[in-house]
Amino acid sequence: MERMSLSESTLNVETLVDLLQYRAEYQPHQTAYTFLKDGEVEAGSLTYLMLAQQAQAIAASLQALNATGQYAILLYPSGLEFISAFLGCLLAGVIAIPVSPPRRIEKTLKLESILRDSQATFVLTTTDYIKTIKPRLKIQTCSTQLHWIVTDRLDVAQAKQWQPQTPRLDDIAFLQYTSGSTGIPKGVMVTHDNLLQNHRALEQCCLHSDILTFVNWLPLFHDMGLIGNVLLAFRVGKPCVFMHPVSFIQKPVRWLQAISHYKGVLSGGPNFAFDLICDYVAPEQRANLDLSEWRVAFCGAEPIRASTLARITTLFEPCGLHQAAFSPSYGLAEATVFLTGGDRFSPPVIRYVDELALEKNKVVLTHQNDSHSRAVVGCGHPWLDSRIVIVNTETITRCSEMEVGEVWVSGTTVTKGYLHKEEETTQTFCAYLSNPSEGPFLRTGDLGFLQDGELFITGRLKEIMIFGGLNRYPQPLEQTAEKSHSALRPNCGAAFSINIDGLERLVIAYEAERSQRRSLDMDDIVQSVCWAIARDHYVNVYAILLLKPGTLPKTSSGKIQRRACRTAFIEGSLTVLAEWRAPLDQKGDLRWLLRRYLNPLTHTKRYWAIMRARTRRLYDRFLRT
Repeated sequence: MERMSLSESTLNVETLVDLLQYRAEYQPHQTAYTFLKDGEVEAGSLTYLMLAQQAQAIAASLQALNATGQYAILLYPSGLEFISAFLGCLLAGVIAIPVSPPRRIEKTLKLESILRDSQATFVLTTTDYIKTIKPRLKIQTCSTQLHWIVTDRLDVAQAKQWQPQTPRLDDIAFLQYTSGSTGIPKGVMVTHDNLLQNHRALEQCCLHSDILTFVNWLPLFHDMGLIGNVLLAFRVGKPCVFMHPVSFIQKPVRWLQAISHYKGVLSGGPNFAFDLICDYVAPEQRANLDLSEWRVAFCGAEPIRASTLARITTLFEPCGLHQAAFSPSYGLAEATVFLTGGDRFSPPVIRYVDELALEKNKVVLTHQNDSHSRAVVGCGHPWLDSRIVIVNTETITRCSEMEVGEVWVSGTTVTKGYLHKEEETTQTFCAYLSNPSEGPFLRTGDLGFLQDGELFITGRLKEIMIFGGLNRYPQPLEQTAEKSHSALRPNCGAAFSINIDGLERLVIAYEAERSQRRSLDMDDIVQSVCWAIARDHYVNVYAILLLKPGTLPKTSSGKIQRRACRTAFIEGSLTVLAEWRAPLDQKGDLRWLLRRYLNPLTHTKRYWAIMRARTRRLYDRFLRT
């Protein structure tokens, strides 16, 4: 099938500013976006002409306040208003900063941190949000006075006052803030050229002339939802139907119903989204779905698992969805959003490797049923001029195909760096191999290997773990565990994950207090640790180990070696005083934990309280990424 060229579809229009004028002139009455209220009912739509008029009115208001060249916070729910405001900023030469709106019960600390870091002087929002969020915001924490613009009150007639201007390709288009999970959020500077090149790469990888409709549930202020869905649909001139992410999380079948009804061709999300539709779409609901048009089911943000591929193929192939539609991909905000993806109509590539060798940064190919075999799904290969090298971080040299190292990348999709953070920009974006002529590269912090041009991600240099779509760092889990019971020796424990049946499972290993090592009540310890971690972090514990004092792997300076501890656990070389593991058929079920350790009359209420909180955390998984 013939590929559709972006240059052919847009007459060589490069920036989104010029493209908006082109669409409004030549496709004025074509529907650009449709929003589904509650994920089911059409609550509004925008044609390209309506979109241009609303964006121009917002741009004119910004220009009247001399906002060109300034930074503006976009404080919106996922909806049509956000899209108009984002494009309005581009038309006015204002650098947009999409952020996740704080919930009513949530503090505004992250928003205040972004305001301080970016030194933003404008906030674009809605009537409802200015009433609920502005009073809770500590304006005094900001270095400049904020100008609030309520865009749903603007008169479209103001569009006539807009003064056209054309940005340069190397101008900053917007800031994409990182999550800030381990520190202050960092603003990634994305240029107009970064957007153009990333969309060209996505077009080569995913798009063909048969693309009819995009369907999206990802947050619009998340790079995957914004760049990889909403703006990509705009770039190629195809309609995009979208819903609020909570609508999907509350009822996952809504995503598939939208794809079925609107004949969605391109749609996707992280691995956990595919697990959700496997878990919560009933057989009678599957019987009414037609997924035969869904030809590009991309998966990014976290690696797709071979077990997930097997499940979804078995359940939804009768609905018309084929395994070849799945497109595992890899990217990060520092490289705009997209770096690697597979070839169209080719099924995902799966390698089976020895997990013990992988822990030692060696790639040893095995068979599916071999002991310690781990399935690794390929993320495709780079597109356009993107280049990937796998680097040994100790020698700063290239790794062979049979070695694991850090993923370094270069190319025109790599962004300009972090706003107001020169040192961190240099450390992350200006890496060189031992041969100084090879560079600069962006250090991703991810571990992986290349085979036949295919990228396989095996882990992270940072010690983040993913459980049910939620990012978890080991330190908070360790603190919760050691506070839950006096038998755990403070600052002498490690939390890490292992792969069980294709899923990450949590292991807690702690040295026992010397005074209690001969009188350990393992049942009481398990009850305390499991419940505390489920209550505070919504994560199930798979295994708990009590170690002999002084045997936890540490560096000479006393730092905990979590990866070494994980390897020793897999190899069975830890000095264990007592051990507990969850039953294999119940390790993923919170109901089992609550039935085991709570009064039967209260466990149901506690379970659904945790499930509601987990839904909010899943939503925050994207709001904060």
